[in-house]
Amino acid sequence: MDSAVTANPWEQLRRHTPARIALGRSGISIPTAQQLAFQLAHAQARDAVHRSLDMRLTAGAIEALGVPTLVAHSAAPDRASYLQRPDWGRELDDASAQALQAERGAPPDLAIVVADGLSALAVERHAAPFLAALLGELQADAPAWHLTPAVLAQQGRVAIGDDIGERLGARMVMVLIGERPGLSSPDSMGIYLTWAPRRGRSDAERNCISNVRPEGQDYPEAARRAAWLLRAARAGERTGVALKDESAPLRRIEQDEASDFTLARRE
Repeated sequence: MDSAVTANPWEQLRRHTPARIALGRSGISIPTAQQLAFQLAHAQARDAVHRSLDMRLTAGAIEALGVPTLVAHSAAPDRASYLQRPDWGRELDDASAQALQAERGAPPDLAIVVADGLSALAVERHAAPFLAALLGELQADAPAWHLTPAVLAQQGRVAIGDDIGERLGARMVMVLIGERPGLSSPDSMGIYLTWAPRRGRSDAERNCISNVRPEGQDYPEAARRAAWLLRAARAGERTGVALKDESAPLRRIEQDEASDFTLARRE
């Protein structure tokens, strides 16, 4: 079978990226193995979008870190409604709104929201390990951070954090959410920070850290960046376009020993 495939001369570059490049060809078509791999990746992305969040698994992993959890639900009653009506995923249903309002106490520094988004798989895999790394980054801060319980929001979009943060009276909200799956990353998690959360905030008022997963932006790097943004936001009382991420990068450009071009690599 290998003899039927004409290799692409740039095939050596594939070890540096998950992108579908230099696949070779069989006649005028891509090889069967690559076509099947594409179909598998497409199926995994579709499954990630429709998958339900395992609340017990996710809550248990977060509570094992010493962080209590609360459960909330958006105004989208089910997954089909969530996908068809994005606006319903941006606000709480009545029962959750009332329950969180009853939890309101002294204003916390940070409300933590874990939402399924478009990939429940992402938060199941990455929310707890990221939070473990972040808590380690923040533990020596003074003044200490007053955090809310982590709110697990089902059928939630990014803006549901504004509704949750406002009802809890938080100074800032951090939303961990499953990102739209790609054909090489069905489990990518995003992090969104918003100062003074309230319903109606725009995306320009948030900071985003994207592609959090071991194969992308790993937990230590994402936690370091998030901690820097949290401290800067608390000091300057702002996020979004008013707060530029000036944290020092963990990556450097260095010469790759096996090629004649430079790559960004982790130390």
